[in-house]
Amino acid sequence: MNTYHFEQFFSKHYGESLDDSLRNSGMTMTQLLENLRLGKDETLNLAGLLLFGKHPLAHRPAFVVKAVCFVGNDPAGEKYRDSEDIGGSLRDLYTRTMSFLTRNLHRVQGAQGFNVEGKLEVSRVTLEELVVNMLLHRDYFISAPWRVVVFDNRIELISSGALPNNITVANIRSGVSNIRNPVIASFATKELPYRGIGTGIRRALAAAPGLELESDRDLNQFTARIPRKTQ
Repeated sequence: MNTYHFEQFFSKHYGESLDDSLRNSGMTMTQLLENLRLGKDETLNLAGLLLFGKHPLAHRPAFVVKAVCFVGNDPAGEKYRDSEDIGGSLRDLYTRTMSFLTRNLHRVQGAQGFNVEGKLEVSRVTLEELVVNMLLHRDYFISAPWRVVVFDNRIELISSGALPNNITVANIRSGVSNIRNPVIASFATKELPYRGIGTGIRRALAAAPGLELESDRDLNQFTARIPRKTQ
């Protein structure tokens, strides 16, 4: 467990230091983690591992973001501009995936002054909402990585698990959501730019009307596809 990360999280959101809380309550660290539904019998569960694990990949090697920026538009292409395997806690996965995307997208100067940094070609709101959606709404029982692929004409964010039978793409476009792991989702509201009220996809669509969403039951995966303007 990444004790420093957990201590910082705890003091920020519970109003007292972890040591003070344990001393005042008489609880052990093991009991506290069990009460928070992050572990049992001195072992972190899936939520605890992904949220506060020190080396999550050592225990769940498939929970990595495979990020590639290709030259061209062919996923079978052999030329790429950038690639990275992104591991760590959910907070780290989010931060580093956003960093990968923003460094591989163009910035548009538009009418802004010479000394002002150009705006990202894709709204940051769209990127934030879709990266969070990708990380949180995957099927955690499938042993496969997340994938972020940047092509010249599009960006694809792919997570394992098609939408459940009772949810459709039309549903999520209108704000219906399905939480696969409630414990992870509850902590994500404190660790990520995530509200947990089902408005993320709608916010992404408002900022990127050309956004395509695809739930593929044959491949058992969900894809968010953002078009790019060709330069």
